[in-house]
Order: sequence, then structure tokens, then C-alpha cells
Amino acid sequence: MAKPRVSKAKTKHPFIKKATNIATKVFIYFLLVSVFWVIALRFINPPITLLMVLRNLERKADGKSFKIEKKWVKFENISNNMKRAAVSAEDQLFLQHIGFDFKSIEKAFASNAKGKKVKGGSTISQQTAKNVFLWPGRSWIRKGFEAYFTLLIEIFWSKERILEVYLNVIEMGDGIYGAEAAAQEYYGKSCVKLTRNQAALIAACFPNPRRWSPKNATPYIRHRQYLILRNMKRLGPLDF
Repeated sequence: MAKPRVSKAKTKHPFIKKATNIATKVFIYFLLVSVFWVIALRFINPPITLLMVLRNLERKADGKSFKIEKKWVKFENISNNMKRAAVSAEDQLFLQHIGFDFKSIEKAFASNAKGKKVKGGSTISQQTAKNVFLWPGRSWIRKGFEAYFTLLIEIFWSKERILEVYLNVIEMGDGIYGAEAAAQEYYGKSCVKLTRNQAALIAACFPNPRRWSPKNATPYIRHRQYLILRNMKRLGPLDF
């Protein structure tokens, strides 16, 4: 008498089945928590970021005191010059893309493949996702999470909210975060009063804010400022 066939589902190893169930639950929980987190931060200003924590751990290791200079300012209280300078310096297609500038990404890949200086090609949306939800680094895992959170904030936040958060949490010096703290540190004024030249000089230091400073601008930084000012003239209106 022939033996009855046993289905593949029943022969699946119990450990594999259990691991699959756990992985599925973790994935679903991650999706739910991450979406809730992103939606919440559309209305709640993030009080601190992982980058701020890590920077202070580095300061502690160097024997320095804890330092976080920041003050949240509403979008309308940020100088239009600062908004235009940031977009001109970091992401001129900010209002047009859905989180990714694929031409810039292709150029970055091509440059990195040739062994030249590593370039990122990140948009303001990507930088905001990284600064608010993730940790600094260049691993593919982190890049994957960055792409995921970039899509989420593009879906659930407005462009205005993305730029507002970006200009309030971005690192702008050693222990200095956001446009208001930078304006106070470098010019002794509120960011709503920044001139075109001042805003462009702050934005010129965005790629390496702990090494470059508006207070001690090198010829290279001054050249970056000139290019940003030129881009600001070419940039159309920021219609949110």
C-alpha cells in the first residue's frame, strides 16, 4: 500500500517556521512604528537627534563638556535668505523631486567608482531623514533605512515641514544645531535677520561644519559662498 504524501508545508523545519513568523512580526511592527513615528514628527518638533547624542559622547571621550546649542524656530521665522541659501547649496531641485535626485546619485556613483573623493549626492529630504531618524555613517544598511525614511517623510510631510526640520536640526558647528543657533553664534542675531551674504556663508559650511566656520572662512569657503549666492539669484521662487 502506497504511503500518503506529506505536503512541503508540513515538512518545513519547526525552527525555520518559527524564525519566519518572528521575522514577519518584526517587519510589521517596524512598519507600524516607523510610520507612526514619521506622522508624529510632522506635528511634534524633535527635541534631540541621535547625531547630537553621538557628538556629545565624542566630546565626553575628548574630555570636553556637554554642549548642544539649539533653539527651534518656526518656518516663517527663518530668513528667506537662509531657506534659499540652503536649497541653492544642497538641493536646487528640492521642490521638484520626490526625495531623490537620481542624476546627482548617478554622478556620485561614477565619481566614487573612479576612486575619487567620496561624494554623497543626498537631497535635503535624504539629509533630513538621516539627521532625524538615523545615525551618521556610509553603510549600505544605513543608506537603505535612509531611503525608506526619505519616502515616508515625502509622503507624510510637506516640503515646507521637511525644510523647517532640516534647518532646525542640521549640524552647523561644534555643538551648534539649527539656523537660529548658528545665526546667534556667528552673527549675534536671530536667523530671521540674516542677510544673503551671511546665509550663503553659513550654507557654504554645511558639508563639514566642525571643520569649516563662517568666523574663519578660508578662500575655498568664500568661493563656495560666491557660488551659492550665484545660485540664489538663479533659483526661482520657493512656492510651498
